[in-house]
Amino acid sequence: MQNQIITISEKHKAAAHLIYDRIKDDISPKYIVTVTGEVGTGKSTVCYLLGRLLKEQGLKVKIMELDNYYKIPPNERREWRKKHGIDAVGSDEYDWEKIYETIQDFKNNKVATIPYVDLFTNYVDKLTTDFNGVDVLIIKGLYSIMCKESKYKVFIELSYEEAKSKNYFVDDEEIDDFRLQIIHKEQKVVKKLKEGVDYFVDFDFDAKNYHL
Repeated sequence: MQNQIITISEKHKAAAHLIYDRIKDDISPKYIVTVTGEVGTGKSTVCYLLGRLLKEQGLKVKIMELDNYYKIPPNERREWRKKHGIDAVGSDEYDWEKIYETIQDFKNNKVATIPYVDLFTNYVDKLTTDFNGVDVLIIKGLYSIMCKESKYKVFIELSYEEAKSKNYFVDDEEIDDFRLQIIHKEQKVVKKLKEGVDYFVDFDFDAKNYHL
């Protein structure tokens, strides 16, 4: 997403280093790692730091943000969810066909046109990106763990109360009862995806206290 802000803390650095230590000896050509977690868990920060560590080792890395791949554009999503109900919130909101098309472009060293959300306008722009020579694709998003192509799956978790608090720093969407219902539903859906995770990160909300 364009114009997204990340905050780097020691816990994010520690998580990125530990993930890197676990994958560094297993990285093969066109390697894919997925990072899943609820709203406000630090996915963007951990992915950025992991990408930087991989780059320092001479690897070419791209980060693929699945929030760019919603079927319903940001400006329309709230009303769409109200119309279809909370039960419609979940992984089916992603355009999986387009997601896998992008993954295949990565694997085949192609130039791809991908959706790219501008958080200032909430418009879905189009970004042209070249996957030629890219070694590692980091895929992040609420439901990224569902990507069948993933070679290493990471899960990051916060509690519901923590996610509510962190959400104020995630975007400028109105925080009301309906938004909180969405956060709660997303958390329930994401928690069901824990099975099969390769590495689990559980942060305390306090930046100085965490365990991995």
